[in-house]
Amino acid sequence: MKVIEHYEKAKDPLISFEIIPPKRGGSVTKVFETLDGVMKYHPPFIDVTSHAAEAYYEELKDGSVKRHIRRKRPGTIGLCAAIKHRYNVDPVPHLICKGFTKEETEDALIELNYLGIENVLAIRGDDQGYQKPVQKSRGINEYAVDLVQQIKRMNSGVYLEDLMDAESTDFCIGVGGYPEKHIQAPNMEYDIARLKEKVEAGADYIVTQMFFDNTAYFRFVEMCRDAGITVPIVPGLKVLTTPRHLQSLPQFFHLSIPAPLTREVSENPDRARDIGVEWAVKQCRELLDYGVPGLHFYVMGNPKPATRVIDQLDIVPVSAVSSKK
Repeated sequence: MKVIEHYEKAKDPLISFEIIPPKRGGSVTKVFETLDGVMKYHPPFIDVTSHAAEAYYEELKDGSVKRHIRRKRPGTIGLCAAIKHRYNVDPVPHLICKGFTKEETEDALIELNYLGIENVLAIRGDDQGYQKPVQKSRGINEYAVDLVQQIKRMNSGVYLEDLMDAESTDFCIGVGGYPEKHIQAPNMEYDIARLKEKVEAGADYIVTQMFFDNTAYFRFVEMCRDAGITVPIVPGLKVLTTPRHLQSLPQFFHLSIPAPLTREVSENPDRARDIGVEWAVKQCRELLDYGVPGLHFYVMGNPKPATRVIDQLDIVPVSAVSSKK
């Protein structure tokens, strides 16, 4: 089922999760253990991140430095297929612009279509310090709106080449939103104008970057609605679990952490996980009172903090409701 259909049919807020593929050479068993830990909440869909090749450096024994170009976390499509058939849950693979050509994107969409996967999240992706060489005969999607347009064209049976009797795909398209503004946007108004372009290009729903201040989400939703964006806007949530998050999350995700949360964790570093869970519970309750369509948890490889939060919320899983009818 498509993500947008899950939201349209739901009578109560949905709980969904986002995970990350294992590192190259890593065991998928750990991913299944993560998924096993959240299946009791009957998530209607699971997001799986995607990663392009990146540059990293290795210092050799002779003191020289060797540059490597490699995808550290391949396997998004294979993992999505496993989720669909192992758990009977709709997977949402992430498709990114950075590091992939339009031709590679088309191939990925064809594979997903053959697997019966109906959902994708279209995002630009982060700069990994490596600019992939692209042949003149190939193209790239510079921005997420370009990626959305390519997916939407395939939904109409239009491929990069003029193909006879080409089959139309039927993907539901999600896109990202930034309650505190994308780092490259000069202001919120500009950022929301670009988001509206993605929706007008064919995006069915929006899931936000993580945030810790609900007022940022409320303001973001209000500005989106004022701009004419009517699709569901799902809050993305991360549970702070370590004092290191006070620096790493703002650094990597360009977000702010409220002063009261920063102060409490700084003064009680040994209780950081408990404090983070308590903060997230309050945050989720306020969001549910606001009427959000669902809560999307960035669990990556560790579901326990999120499950501690969910267990304290008054939410009945969708499947549990259905089984009582």
